[in-house]
Amino acid sequence: MSIKLSYLLLPKESQRLDLYFSLPVEMGINSSTFNEEDYFHAHVKSHSAYYSEQLHLPLVRSRFISQSKGEKADYRLNLNLYSYQIRLALEADIKQTIQLKEADEFYPAAIELVEQAQVLLKKLRRYTPPDKKLKSYFENADNYLSWHTEQMFLKLLSKGPKNSEFTKEREILRSFCRNETQYRSDQEYNSILTLDDPNRITNKMRLLQRLTEYGVVFSKETKNLNLNLQRLVRGTVTAVIMAFVMFLVLNARSNFQEITVALIAFLGVLYGLREIFKDDLTRIIWRKIKQGRPKWRHIFRSSFDNKTIHTQTVWLEHIRRKSLPKEVSDLFKKRRQQNKQAAHLIHYRCDSKVIAKEFLPGYEEIQQQVYFNLTPFVRYLKKGAGKLYSLEGNKVSGQSVERRYQINLVVTYSANGSHTATRYKITLNRSAIVSIEEMPD
Repeated sequence: MSIKLSYLLLPKESQRLDLYFSLPVEMGINSSTFNEEDYFHAHVKSHSAYYSEQLHLPLVRSRFISQSKGEKADYRLNLNLYSYQIRLALEADIKQTIQLKEADEFYPAAIELVEQAQVLLKKLRRYTPPDKKLKSYFENADNYLSWHTEQMFLKLLSKGPKNSEFTKEREILRSFCRNETQYRSDQEYNSILTLDDPNRITNKMRLLQRLTEYGVVFSKETKNLNLNLQRLVRGTVTAVIMAFVMFLVLNARSNFQEITVALIAFLGVLYGLREIFKDDLTRIIWRKIKQGRPKWRHIFRSSFDNKTIHTQTVWLEHIRRKSLPKEVSDLFKKRRQQNKQAAHLIHYRCDSKVIAKEFLPGYEEIQQQVYFNLTPFVRYLKKGAGKLYSLEGNKVSGQSVERRYQINLVVTYSANGSHTATRYKITLNRSAIVSIEEMPD
């Protein structure tokens, strides 16, 4: 139920990303049922890390330094950079190889990947630091990469074409996986209890993955930009209403010579009205003030030296159709007539600015990823049970069908003087995203 957007950032670069969601009214999404702040904190995730275009196994370069040539922190950083790049490169190449459906193309590519993975793992194990602390970093990275590489090749075997002519190639892949299993056993990286429990070994490897991302994946801090302003609005409205109420109370005391039931009743009504109008007035004023204002700021820092790498300023709000930019409105109008139904609009905007003048050696870009979980969008959808009947000869047959909904999404992206706008059609049901289609201009 999630979609992901990825884009790249250069040193000292500024970019803008806008998403306009058009949600059919029948989905039940509006300002009363959908709180944008809750959705942002729970269902919108940002991930930022160093990135290299050369993410294929033959292009991965080792960046190791011995303890005598650098600081301990340098060794850990270079080790993590190397491990991170191996992981991304392996995942990219395995994904490409799985797409090869012909056995005579698949198996030569798979054997080549095995040979390249063996070379890279050999480079990783070529130098084992004598320092106890550094050795623990090495063992974490070695344990994780060995396990992850084995898992990727087992996945490759399970999804690859089955062909009796390539029995030898399949045995080479299996032999590589067995060797990695035996290697981890010889090194005593994992206990028997951990190995016997799939959940324990998987969760341990996830932990090791996070440890090997130190210095490569940036830590994130999120700040609410409107918190103090909201407090100021609430305080100002309260002060104005209290001043007006006190004025009425003083006038009432001067008109009533003694404390009577009428005076008590009047003061009770006055204070009751104060509570009613204070909340309503605060809500109305705040809604007007926050419209169009940025709400959050992400600050991404290097976990290595805690320096700020780049920042993001984020908007998320309900908007009206008249607030749409012309190009976005024109793209929505290009839908077919039967798809032009009443819809509610939600706008997400993210302005990215890179603070760093240069990145770590070997990296010239940052990859920014934004994940949107669409689960809250389907909360009010009908399950869509139904039958489609057809006549086959003299027999009537019924086929079960599911109810599907379509979300139109326009993505605009501005960077380095260029600007693009693209419309996507997201088809989903209550349990999954069925398809995502890029619509032609």
